Amino acid sequence: MNKEQTAKLKLKQTFPLTIKRLGINGEGVGYFKKQVVFVPGALPGEEVVAEATKVNPKFSEAKIKKIRKKSPYRVQAPCPLFGECGGCQLQHLRYDRQLAEKRDIIKQALERHTKLNLEKLNIKETIGMDDPWRYRNKSQFQLGVKGGKVIAGLYSMNTHHLIDIEDCTVQQPHTIKATTTVKSILQDLHIPIYNEKTRKGIVRTIVTRVGVQTGELQIVLITSKRDLPKKSLIIEEIKKRLPAVKSIIQNVNGQKTSLIFGEESLHLDGEAFIQEMLGDIEFELSARTFFQLNPEQTVKLYNEVKKAAALTGKEKVVDAYCGVGTIGLWLADGAREIRGMDIIKESIQDAKKNAKKHGVTHAQYVTGKAEEWMPKWVKEGWKPDVIVVDPPRTGLDQQLLQTILKVQPEKIVYVSCNPSTLAKDIAILDKKYKVNSIQPVDMFPQTAHVEAVTELTLK
Repeated sequence: MNKEQTAKLKLKQTFPLTIKRLGINGEGVGYFKKQVVFVPGALPGEEVVAEATKVNPKFSEAKIKKIRKKSPYRVQAPCPLFGECGGCQLQHLRYDRQLAEKRDIIKQALERHTKLNLEKLNIKETIGMDDPWRYRNKSQFQLGVKGGKVIAGLYSMNTHHLIDIEDCTVQQPHTIKATTTVKSILQDLHIPIYNEKTRKGIVRTIVTRVGVQTGELQIVLITSKRDLPKKSLIIEEIKKRLPAVKSIIQNVNGQKTSLIFGEESLHLDGEAFIQEMLGDIEFELSARTFFQLNPEQTVKLYNEVKKAAALTGKEKVVDAYCGVGTIGLWLADGAREIRGMDIIKESIQDAKKNAKKHGVTHAQYVTGKAEEWMPKWVKEGWKPDVIVVDPPRTGLDQQLLQTILKVQPEKIVYVSCNPSTLAKDIAILDKKYKVNSIQPVDMFPQTAHVEAVTELTLK
């Protein structure tokens, strides 16, 4: 082996680097002496002078010292906190290029984890937004105290330094206004704010969610203990200053954890849920229920699911990881029967309510895992024709993958929010399933996230 191939980067070493592509977290990816280097903020096609910030045997990380050759798609990020708060990774990339790069991120994942012939694979252009700003219907801002003042925001990238966020260019204005108002109520009433280091104080997080179509607001206060001082005063002030609030909930999380929600929720005032519309379907959302964060793009995403499922009215459909039943209800008019499951009990209660409200009598919802329910149903003689899966970032459970391969429905519609786990799961399903098409959908403009709807049919 020659010297050049063994030469490795040293910490703080500066070196020239050409950026070849975007990584899965939105960072620029280049190669130094055949070793991969990740550079946050660098864009494909750029030539930079980088400084090594972390050196590992398999890869290194670096920061930009200087851009020698700039990408023609580099733009000025409109948010003053861009690069600091870590919420967005791509505000400095022109939006049409974001869409192209997101399709490429899916392609790279398939190249890395599958043996599929990508030349023959139908990976469509990413579906974007007309206006890719102010789309998020929910915010979860951590609380802290700085100079005697209550602050709310997100932790800076890979640190425990809390960035105070007064405004956010990707949040719905209603959620920002609500968070700011609740923050000042806590300040005015001298409510003790939780301190992560000392684990003293009460209020940890403010979660706000707005029904974009209905205008209804929900406020959730995450506290370290059940006992919330001046509770009735807090409720009174929220109602006075924020008339749109329809639901106030307290959630108790006393654990030392990065998870936002604890197990216990207390209903403080108003309804236990807010209403939201997708198309002409209305949904009830309780505090811990998962619901897509970008309703405008969700309609496009679900329409792609409908297209991929291509139901004729005869099919038995399983809606795995069903949440509040959104996808199942979207498909209900074309299915003979729908069965959905989720491990969150409240979601299943909401799904049943939502189905009943819309007169969908051919859907049933159960609490638990798909890999446990499906074999039971097959044993009873009920075999699905189509399985729709919309798993978390970790992808499909190994047991569920094996269950699907055993049950062999004619079609799988896989809704993914993580290209890497999608590709790994496709590699396993490849034994019996053919990928017909992959449709990327941009649910989170300005970030590196990309969703995809993949249609797989039995070989």
